[in-house]
Amino acid sequence: MSDRNICVDNATVCSGASCVVPESNFNNVLSVVLSTVLTILLAMVMFSMGCNVEIKKFLGHMKRPWGICVGFLCQFGIMPLMGFILSVAFDILPVQAVVVLIMGCCPGGTASNILSYWVDGDMDLSVSMTTCSTLLALGMMPLCLLIYTKMWVDSGSIVIPYDNIGTSLVALVVPVSIGMFVNHKWPQKAKIILKIGSIAGAILIVLIAVVGGILYQSSWTIEPNLWIIGTIFPVAGYTLGFLLARIAGQPWHRCRTVAFETGMQNTQLCSTIVQLSFTPEELSVVFTFPLIYSIFQLAFAAIFVGFYVAYKKCHGKNKAELPESKENEMEPESPSYKTNGGFQPDEK
Repeated sequence: MSDRNICVDNATVCSGASCVVPESNFNNVLSVVLSTVLTILLAMVMFSMGCNVEIKKFLGHMKRPWGICVGFLCQFGIMPLMGFILSVAFDILPVQAVVVLIMGCCPGGTASNILSYWVDGDMDLSVSMTTCSTLLALGMMPLCLLIYTKMWVDSGSIVIPYDNIGTSLVALVVPVSIGMFVNHKWPQKAKIILKIGSIAGAILIVLIAVVGGILYQSSWTIEPNLWIIGTIFPVAGYTLGFLLARIAGQPWHRCRTVAFETGMQNTQLCSTIVQLSFTPEELSVVFTFPLIYSIFQLAFAAIFVGFYVAYKKCHGKNKAELPESKENEMEPESPSYKTNGGFQPDEK
């Protein structure tokens, strides 16, 4: 009787105060409409981000992929390992540990491109890293999950939606490619599009967070450990990505880019994998973790962007006063440097 007082009548799974409620028709319709609108908006924003990518520099990154290799190590080395360490350290349930690891094995999210723009990052590197991580996720996700989930579950039971990964790749590559073409043909118009798109991108990030709150409004209680992991995980990704890029000799603006590409995960993909791989009973204790991670990765990203903007204002608006500008003056003007935009380790 007490359970009925806590859970609503149409709850499918009840465990104390933890309930899972089936989606109503209204939620299904709302989900389809909002997903369609967000997909269109995201494509438009990525088109505008592509207007800041130069074809020569982008191809230079592909030909001499030192920075991309650093990003690859962060994305599929640091993040899965950090997920494993946090799962063991907090001694969470096996099913919860698997979800944390799935999050760590996901490729970078497209929001990282927008944030990289706001912190004056290397957009050519940002787009190339997001594209490569999404493409490589087709093989790296199963491999990482096989390595790290052995002690908790059979990795064969985890369903990886390759069609969703392919869709994400197309949704990223096509609009960015069009934006690159516009930047090549009409650079002045591309600058106007970029300014509009950067503002729209900031609005889109907030909108995604609000939509997530609307679509996952069913109330259930999860363990405090998952909240703690959801808070630490993205911060660790941002911090370790920045440090590793700096150790690898990348200039400051590329370190900021790698940091966002590392900590900003594709949480929508993680949610899809979780829904396909677990039973309703298991979902009751894990389904909200992707949303928790999404909230904190956006919150801390906003804080970092705020700190950077404040730093620029305190140290003058002239870019020459920023550390990376002084560092770039010291970089050798070699042919490879000019070809690849300084996409080499700094000379010590």
